[in-house]
Amino acid sequence: MLARLSIRDIVLIERLDIEFATGLAVLTGETGAGKSILLDAFALALGGRGDAGLVRHGAEQGQVTAVFDVPKNHPATKILAENGLDDTGEMILRRVQLADGRTRAFINDQSISVQTLKAVGAALVEIHGQHDERALVDAATHRRLLDAFAGLERDVAAVEALWDSRRTANTALEDHRAGMERAAREADYLRHASDELKKLAPRDGEETLLATRRTTMMQGEKIASDLREAQEAVGGNHSPVAALSAAVRRLERRGVNSPALVEPAVKAIDAAINALEEADQHLQAALAATDFDPAELERIEERLFALRAASRKYSTPVDGLAALAARYAADVVLIDAGASQLKKLEQAAIEADARYAGAAKKLSASRQKSAEKLNKAVNAELAPLKLERAKFITQVETDEAAPGPQGFDRVEFWVQTNPGTKPGPLMKVASGGELSRFLLALKVVLSDRGSAPTLVFDEIDTGVGGAVADAIGGRLARLAGKVQVMAVTHAPQVAARADQHLLISKDALDKGKRVATRVNALAADHRREEIARMLAGAEITAEARAAADRLLKAATA
Repeated sequence: MLARLSIRDIVLIERLDIEFATGLAVLTGETGAGKSILLDAFALALGGRGDAGLVRHGAEQGQVTAVFDVPKNHPATKILAENGLDDTGEMILRRVQLADGRTRAFINDQSISVQTLKAVGAALVEIHGQHDERALVDAATHRRLLDAFAGLERDVAAVEALWDSRRTANTALEDHRAGMERAAREADYLRHASDELKKLAPRDGEETLLATRRTTMMQGEKIASDLREAQEAVGGNHSPVAALSAAVRRLERRGVNSPALVEPAVKAIDAAINALEEADQHLQAALAATDFDPAELERIEERLFALRAASRKYSTPVDGLAALAARYAADVVLIDAGASQLKKLEQAAIEADARYAGAAKKLSASRQKSAEKLNKAVNAELAPLKLERAKFITQVETDEAAPGPQGFDRVEFWVQTNPGTKPGPLMKVASGGELSRFLLALKVVLSDRGSAPTLVFDEIDTGVGGAVADAIGGRLARLAGKVQVMAVTHAPQVAARADQHLLISKDALDKGKRVATRVNALAADHRREEIARMLAGAEITAEARAAADRLLKAATA
């Protein structure tokens, strides 16, 4: 419910903070006091259209903040989660209107788009008046309201799930059928290509491996002779190792008598012998690496030629041939086994259609029965609202040729305002005053189902008085037992039913140079005085005060 509304620098409102409670809150005041401004500001906070003209003259920006207490699992919290916003239990909607026409929107002090603010606002508040029946404009909303009245939400969810399954099954069938048609058109080519690529058996990365191996083999062939010559010089018949070894042995025998002279030379020659032997090992390893079978090189070149020829033929990179081979093989399998698979998919689609159609037909039957109950309940509310000759009709049109996620039905609220006249859509047939009363009757019936937690009624009692105004007040009070209700009214019979009475007035400031709108919560004595003013007009008489007392007593009886 709405807990607090704060307005800063909007038209005639400089600073305004209003605390709201549960039940019925009425806003009264003389014409021009600022009731419309208050509602425009509230609508702005809910995501309504911004306008630079809303900013108070002389201010750079205006701001409206609406604070709501929202229960867990309310649809508004789901919208927050879908947009990555924090849910703290208390939901703070804020809208800043700049004097240049731009606006900024926030929820819980997190910047969001106006579209998100509007979605959250619509889940929290419905504003209804003679020219703003937003909840009744869209026929899809009528279906949702009927489903809520009948408690069919689970049935609708089940139909939606079956619709998704049906769509998945039919998509799989169409994809398979399209694949078969494509494969059939190219059957001969596919079989030939698949066989050819199967024999070729290309592998991912094969071209790179073969090219690298070929390069190594060709380079090795060029340097093999130099390696052999070097190896012959280091470790072959002409190797100095044998002569050096003999020289070392002779020096070691002589070195017994003159070690200081011999040992440095012996160590140096030993190092040279070791280096030559190590070089010989490296050269032998290099020669082994360059040694290859010429037939292998020929096989590599033939393989590369075959792969690259296939690449040109199929206009596919060599590394893509393996994937192409797999796809062609799958298409051939589709041709060979497609008929059997097609029958399975056709059967699955038929079964999915049947399950959906069965659930949708059952849902349609439930809606038809529930529509009769809704008509009876709403029509029972019309006579006290001076609509005793009118008739409310829930029109359910079922078209099995036009299925949808929520079934076959299109639901629209119709009315017949007088016997003998042609029924028609509520929004087209009912006049402004009638429309408001039809709306109120519908809202009373749907008070605990399919309704936002806060309802605002803007002068729905316009043009009525006496018993009708009293009936409107009674129904607003009943409605306020289920949801929070705010009503802008000129009817004292409605005001007398309020749990909270807010008086809107204009005060002169700066010696009459400017005015500002004020809102005051009225206590018991002041309530009587305001209701007396609503009854009597400019001059409040004792009779008006007495009549106000009677209205207040009757409201609490």
